[in-house]
Amino acid sequence: MTANRSSGDAEAPSSTRLGFTILAAVQGTLIFTIALIMVPLPKIAVEFMLTSADLLLLQVAYGLPFSGLLLFGGRLADRYGGRRMFVLGLGLFGAASLAAAAAPGFGVLVAARFAQGVGGALTAPAAMAVLRALFSQPAAYGRAMAAWGGVSVLGAILGFVVSGILTTWLSWRWMFAIPVLVALAGLALTRGLLPADRKDASAGRPGLDPIGGLLATAGIVLASYGLIASGEHPWSAAAVWGPLAAGAALLAAFLGVERVVRDPLLPPGFLPESCRMTGLLGMLLAAAGSVLIEFVLSLYLQQARGWTPLATALAFLPFAVALMATNRIAPPLVGRLGPARVTVAGLLIAAAGLGLLAGLDRGTGYAAGLLPGMVFLAAGLSLMFSGSAVLSTMHVPQRQAGLAGGVMNTAMELGPTVGLTALMSVAATRPDAVDGYAWAFGAGGVAFLVMALVAAPLLFRAACAAPQPEPTPSC
Repeated sequence: MTANRSSGDAEAPSSTRLGFTILAAVQGTLIFTIALIMVPLPKIAVEFMLTSADLLLLQVAYGLPFSGLLLFGGRLADRYGGRRMFVLGLGLFGAASLAAAAAPGFGVLVAARFAQGVGGALTAPAAMAVLRALFSQPAAYGRAMAAWGGVSVLGAILGFVVSGILTTWLSWRWMFAIPVLVALAGLALTRGLLPADRKDASAGRPGLDPIGGLLATAGIVLASYGLIASGEHPWSAAAVWGPLAAGAALLAAFLGVERVVRDPLLPPGFLPESCRMTGLLGMLLAAAGSVLIEFVLSLYLQQARGWTPLATALAFLPFAVALMATNRIAPPLVGRLGPARVTVAGLLIAAAGLGLLAGLDRGTGYAAGLLPGMVFLAAGLSLMFSGSAVLSTMHVPQRQAGLAGGVMNTAMELGPTVGLTALMSVAATRPDAVDGYAWAFGAGGVAFLVMALVAAPLLFRAACAAPQPEPTPSC
């Protein structure tokens, strides 16, 4: 496949559109695979006779290597080629998904989930590098990224819904059939539809920076584990502050190393660019908002209202429909209004949805009490993801497409860990659990409003108003 198959015209060739569909399906499935384990955890615990510590390990076995290795996965894509790493990562992801489905015991299941996470960390940034090659013109790439932004949150919600359905009527093992099938389809169609890696760009490929990769991976994994452990232990426990302190120290060392190595994994000037930083913060906050509603409302409906896991999963169908509907109109809005305006609008709409959900109490009904807030939040999150995805990747040259993919996906993966930990800490300050959920929604709404104020200055910056041409090498 040659580079001219991806044009900047509004009417892209059908092969290019199909290539985008493949990449988007894979990206959505990587996020889907995080969420699919949540609903069947009790059944898995009974089948394998697991302790609470075992359940925590199973929960984090996919997400920790996924989030920790994304930066290095981006470097591998930039060095060895996006399509090559996409095939390698997707093959590992598919094989690990098959192993998880057939796992005879807890140890094999954890190992398979860990391998899934490694495969996902190689695949996600590589997919964005291929996407950058598929849409070579800046305007076309901007439209593609606006559509790409909503894919991940939809994958997370569908993972929750589908796992609830399959767990009710079939074995939890059938959940892994979807990642296996998507991986097989992606591998089968890659050669014919996705652009080959350029063979003339070897001179400009960066070094590996293995020390930076090791420090970043270990720092992110340890800090994330500490935050996750805070759900099971008090903040004063060594299981919480120990990993947090070690992770923070390693990340500080990583930033120091990046200033002196020849080919830094994360160039010091990459993050501070205002459009990109705002987009990454928006992506982090949007991911936090999506997991907040999924986690809190599933607890509320099952524990406070006595709903079954299937009914709880089906309750999120309108949320998924609102996401899909808004994701259809978000790319044209980004093109017409610019990513900064769409991001700020999404923040305000999502804040309104969280504000409605902040009225939650034990008597709150679904149709009149929960559904309006869920729909508002879904629409706002979809706009945020679309606008933030464009802001996060603006002004990034092709040679750093993997880096941009790694950084953006890292922000997306850290959002649920950081955001949910912070907001559930707010909830824990209230003696009544449902009252705490309402406070968590309220605190989330305030955070979204503050972020809208932070992003507001971008509305007046032409550089953040629309996708810009790729900078020349001298820049």
